[in-house]
Amino acid sequence: MEYRQLGRTGLRVSEIGYGAWGIGASQWKGAQEDESVAALRRAIELGVNFVDTARGYGESERIVGSVLREHPDVLVATKVPPKNMVWPAPDGLHPDETFPGEHVRASLEASLQASGLDHFDVLQLHVWSDEWVGTGDWLETVAALKDEGKIRFFGVSINDYQPENALALVRSGAVDTVQVIHNAWHQQPEEQLLGACEEHGVGVIVRVALDEGGLTGRITAGATFPEGDFRNTYFGGDRPAQVEQHVRALVEDLGIETDALPDVALRYVLDHPAVSTVIAGMRTVRNVERNAATSDGRRLTDEQRAVIRRHRWERNFYRAVDAED
Repeated sequence: MEYRQLGRTGLRVSEIGYGAWGIGASQWKGAQEDESVAALRRAIELGVNFVDTARGYGESERIVGSVLREHPDVLVATKVPPKNMVWPAPDGLHPDETFPGEHVRASLEASLQASGLDHFDVLQLHVWSDEWVGTGDWLETVAALKDEGKIRFFGVSINDYQPENALALVRSGAVDTVQVIHNAWHQQPEEQLLGACEEHGVGVIVRVALDEGGLTGRITAGATFPEGDFRNTYFGGDRPAQVEQHVRALVEDLGIETDALPDVALRYVLDHPAVSTVIAGMRTVRNVERNAATSDGRRLTDEQRAVIRRHRWERNFYRAVDAED
C-alpha cells in the first residue's frame, strides 16, 4: 500500500481508503454485517488506514466503530447531514437552515456515541454551497470542536457533479479537506478544483471513482437492483445500456479485458497529484483485495491517460436526461 499526504493536515493516508456507505445497508441493500466486518478488517490488514462514514449511512458508524476501536491508528472521517435533509444543497439557503452550529455539534455527538470513538480525524459537512463562506456560525463551532479534541480536521463533501461549488471555500483557507466525485467519465474536477486544492494545501478525498459500479463492467442492459436500493435511480431508465456501451468502447480503445477496468479506473484517479485518497466502497473481502492491489506505485502510461480522457462522459445524477442525450 502506498501513502500520501492529506493536504496540509500532516496526516498520511492510504491511496485506497475504505468507503463505508454500503456497509450501513441504508441505501445500498444486501450488506451483511459479518461480511462487512470481515471486509473492513481485511482492508486494515492490507494497509488501508482511512475510513469514511457518515451519520446518514444507517448502521455504518456503529460497524466502523466496532472495528476501529481495536485499531486506533486507523484514521476515520464522518459527515454531518444538513439540518433540512436536502441533497444536494440548493441555491439561496442560509447556513442557519442547513448547518447551524448547534446542529453540527449535536450530529457529531451522535456520531461519537454510535461509533464508541472518542474523536473523529475529519468531520465533514455532507453537502456544500459556496454561498455559505463567511456566513453562519458553523465555522466557529468547528473551531470549538477542534479545541475540545473531538475532531482533528474539517472538510466538506461537495455536491455531486458540482466541483466548482467549493472553489471559494478552498481559497478561503477555512477547510482542510474536500470530498468530490471524480472518475474516468466525470473529469470536470480536473479543470479547476484539483489545481486549487493543490495550490492551497487542501486534501482531496475522491468518491465514486468506479461510478457506483458502472466502471466495473458489471452494469449491463437490463440490470436490476433490490427494492429500495439507490442504484435503481442512479441507473434508472436506459442508463444501464448506456453504461454497457461506454464500457465496451473504453475497454476496446484501451486494449484491456473488462475485468481489468476497475484497476485502470482507480489508477486514472490516483494519477492526479492533488488526490490524497480514493474511498472505494468495498463490502466484500474480494473487493478489498482487488482494490487494495491497485496501490502498488505503478501509474498509467501517457497513452492510456489520453485514451481515457477521450472517453469523458459528463452526466448528472439529478437530471432525468444526461447532457449528451
